[in-house]
Amino acid sequence: MKNIYFQTILFFVLSFFLSLSSNAQNFNEIDKSPHDIVYFRANKISPPVIKVLYGRPQKKGRDIFGSLIPYNKVWRVGANEATEIRFYKDVIFGEKKVKAGTYVLFAIPGEKEWTLILSSSIDAWGAFKYKKQFDVARVKAKVSKSEPIEIFSIGFKSKGKRVDMVLAWDTTRVKVPIIIVKE
Repeated sequence: MKNIYFQTILFFVLSFFLSLSSNAQNFNEIDKSPHDIVYFRANKISPPVIKVLYGRPQKKGRDIFGSLIPYNKVWRVGANEATEIRFYKDVIFGEKKVKAGTYVLFAIPGEKEWTLILSSSIDAWGAFKYKKQFDVARVKAKVSKSEPIEIFSIGFKSKGKRVDMVLAWDTTRVKVPIIIVKE
């Protein structure tokens, strides 16, 4: 009889403490650089060919390239977690054939030219653990200047068989050529 009494009290005590912890959920505040997703589709109704998941930092009056983002150092291409790019089909990234799959996109910004890097080391936060040994492809891209953009943005511009992935922030624009390999 004592055993049943003890088990009943234990059950209620544990239930009480479990209910306290389930009501005290801590939710993160909204990121200052929220994540966004951009897709490239061959047309509006076709399945995606490329998907990019990236953090969108804001300029907020700061000097960006050459200051906040130093020249000639590996950058995560965005904010927070490193930018992930998924190819649903094989592509040619620069001049290198790349198999369908998920990669991390890094960049080495320069004043007149950037090096863009696809890495097989996914699920990275920032570029702190970047290792060249995981590079899948590298491509050089010229920098162009245009009107300022407050929030870092990535988009796609289709040019026949070629797709340009455009990275833009402040007055800097970089176009990365991607060719979709036909099956």
